Amino acid sequence: MRTHTCGELNKANKDQEVILCGWVHRRRDHGKLIFIDIRDRYGLTQVVFVPSVSPVAHQEAQKLGPEFVVKIKGTVNVRPDKNVNPDMPTGGIELLAKELEILNTAKVPVFEIEGTLEASEDVRLTYRYLDIRRSKVRESLLLRHKLCASIRSFLNTQEFVEIETPVLTKSTPEGARDFLVPSRLTPGTFYALPQSPQLFKQILMVSGMDRYYQIVKCFRDEDLRADRQPEFTQLDMEMSFVDQDFIFDLTERMYKRIFKEVLNIDLPIPFPHMTHAEAMAKYKGDKPDIRKDKGNNKEFAFLWVVDFPLLKYNLEEKRWESEHHPFTGINPDDLPLLESGQYDKIRGRCYDLVLNGNEIGSGSVRIHRRELQQKIFDIIGIAPEEALRRFGFLLRAFEYGAPPHAGVAYGIDRIVTIITGHESIRDCIAFPKTQKGTCLMTEAPSEVDEKQLKELGIVTVKK
Repeated sequence: MRTHTCGELNKANKDQEVILCGWVHRRRDHGKLIFIDIRDRYGLTQVVFVPSVSPVAHQEAQKLGPEFVVKIKGTVNVRPDKNVNPDMPTGGIELLAKELEILNTAKVPVFEIEGTLEASEDVRLTYRYLDIRRSKVRESLLLRHKLCASIRSFLNTQEFVEIETPVLTKSTPEGARDFLVPSRLTPGTFYALPQSPQLFKQILMVSGMDRYYQIVKCFRDEDLRADRQPEFTQLDMEMSFVDQDFIFDLTERMYKRIFKEVLNIDLPIPFPHMTHAEAMAKYKGDKPDIRKDKGNNKEFAFLWVVDFPLLKYNLEEKRWESEHHPFTGINPDDLPLLESGQYDKIRGRCYDLVLNGNEIGSGSVRIHRRELQQKIFDIIGIAPEEALRRFGFLLRAFEYGAPPHAGVAYGIDRIVTIITGHESIRDCIAFPKTQKGTCLMTEAPSEVDEKQLKELGIVTVKK
């Protein structure tokens, strides 16, 4: 329907007849002349309706309101130097309208698409389709697209294979709460939405797919904050026959490429390292912000935090639990401490990547021998029978030649939030949930028909 987008015309298109489609960004009446800015995701173009050029189009233009969807045919006119708008890529031209077709009308938006007044987040999320038309949100989503495209391009050159893992899987609660999905065909049983593809990606290593990645949705039923969502996206990776240093080198080269392609920034590598003990002693936390000037001046300070404790003691429940997860490998130098029971001194072969004081990724060299895996289960209170019930498919896989392997996962939402300078990851997700876990646009979660509940054998109890 269009010959060009609203962001590409310039003086080189002088006198060309073109067709633009988009939304009416603003309209201005100057006596007999009517000016509008037509907008699409590529930019803005000024259009002028002149009675002497096309009385029909001029008459139709009087009906236009904000956010009307239009198709305009006209001739590209070069503006006089005094009328050039240097703030717009198309500011050197305007479209002299010959034909106007109103493709759809629109109600007056509940907030300005681009203006000085900022609507509340609840209003913006309720009308998210209007919010995404704003440059702030649109540019975040476009940057996110570029980032993911850059990731895929890089990993594909490194012999990685993108493999999808199941969304309906087995509940293996060892961190946050699982979201559960009832099974109609097997009454009384439930699927879980995965908190991460952890077990599947380890099984892929047993399967011989030695370099796997996936940009994947993960789900956690937990209390929400500015940097948390019940569903979030991560870059998930797993590799066989590699060590920790390989993970670091690969990651650093990947981020160097991302920052150059997406932000045109030459990121210095390698990233500095700091032990967990050093971070806690110097910064009183395990996510140090090592920037010299902490004013998102667009300085990006990456840091590897290494040598986390393998285990931590839960005073309330009086038991040991994993610092990261129970599949984390042990620092070889600390294996004697495992036998002597000095669990608080054992270092895990795990690592976090921190950016400007925010954890953006976490990973570890994995346990790949069943006997060591069962030993860790014993320490954290998972008996052999329970381990088989919860993780039997992984343990059985380990009996068929599991290679040494390691992996890492990076939070796409958090990375985009940091590099765009937004306050919340909700500004970098197309359709986010509120801090109460609701979608104001679709009004989810919502009640369902009693018929559906009956089919699933579920009875709800209202509080």
